[in-house]
Amino acid sequence: MTPYNMSRKPVKQNPLLLPVIWGGSWLMTRPLHLKIEKKNMTGLKPPYLVLSTHQGFSDYYIAPLAMFPHRAAYVSDMEGFAAFGDWLYRNLGCIPKRRYVSDISVVRNMRHALANRQSVVVFPESRHSNAGITARLPQNLGKLVRIMGAPLVVLSVNGSYLANPFWDEEHTRKVPLRASMECIFTAEEVRKHTPEEIQLRIEQRLAYDEYRYQQENGILITDGKRARGLHKVLYRCKSCKAKYHMESGDTTLRCKKCGAQWELSQDGWLINADGKTHIPAWYAWERAMTPDEIGPQKFQVAVEALPNHKGFVPLGQGILQLDLDRFTLRIGGRTLEFPHKIRESVQTEYNYRGKGMCIVLSTWDCSYYIYSDDIRFQPTELQFIGEYLYSVARTPKTPVRSSPP
Repeated sequence: MTPYNMSRKPVKQNPLLLPVIWGGSWLMTRPLHLKIEKKNMTGLKPPYLVLSTHQGFSDYYIAPLAMFPHRAAYVSDMEGFAAFGDWLYRNLGCIPKRRYVSDISVVRNMRHALANRQSVVVFPESRHSNAGITARLPQNLGKLVRIMGAPLVVLSVNGSYLANPFWDEEHTRKVPLRASMECIFTAEEVRKHTPEEIQLRIEQRLAYDEYRYQQENGILITDGKRARGLHKVLYRCKSCKAKYHMESGDTTLRCKKCGAQWELSQDGWLINADGKTHIPAWYAWERAMTPDEIGPQKFQVAVEALPNHKGFVPLGQGILQLDLDRFTLRIGGRTLEFPHKIRESVQTEYNYRGKGMCIVLSTWDCSYYIYSDDIRFQPTELQFIGEYLYSVARTPKTPVRSSPP
């Protein structure tokens, strides 16, 4: 349980590993016919700061190819260090971070990499896309860019989510991958613009809607299991509004309570007798419903800890409580508190390491992977609650709508 030393200075990507990185990335993206377009990059030399969309797992292969032939450092979650080992992950150029935890050592290591003439790649969404749209972005990105003082490049990807939606990453749909890499601020322009101006342009350039992209480009997904797992993100019935009764088949989404059923069409619409609906719109509707139902909750949970690169430590059974101020985890005689006011979101996983749905709550020195068989334990809903209560805590005048316990 010894915490990982997050302040260790990053090293440059090992030159001996570069052929493996680029060759492996090319092989992984070749079946999906990746094409990368570069805009406003002529004459731009490293180092620069890259902010990338984060639709799915393919993004980890697209970014090194977009950076070719230059090396880069990648801000990465601690689970990567556990999966691949400390030596390998550091020599791949990775900078450790825990999701949704502020840590000044990450900023220092990014500055160190840039000073060492190595570009830095960041995935500011911090999660794979739940519903094919941009996750909530940190509101301090403009300030971070000013601190870095380097040219700012945006890497925007389309097709990554459609090929491997987060709710079913086990098999890949045949969707072409397209990426666009563009310098949106030179170093001089970064110094001239305010953090607010930089933030606004970042949010504009990182915005995406994969289903709109699919329909505008006439992409058909003929995979016979294209809807499997969709109930993990669309957990509330659009017809009867009941929660936790949704199930998905090969190409259908169905409510077990009222019997309503939708077909996921090849062009990305959910269709039933009443018409068709957009998956991101359904997701936004669920989010909008959440504040009216927030109240104290308690779950029996199983917990694993990830303190360092050596792997997961089973902690056994515990209790997770949710109230308007914090998540509280009681495990093995310890009580851990995770205040909403310091956590912009909640990390969600839909089938983490084959163990099912979970959420991850982290402190600066450890990440806790929390699982439960309780039907009310819905990671997407807990994410919505965490994000809403964070916004409330940051704007105290906003009233909290709460249902009775």
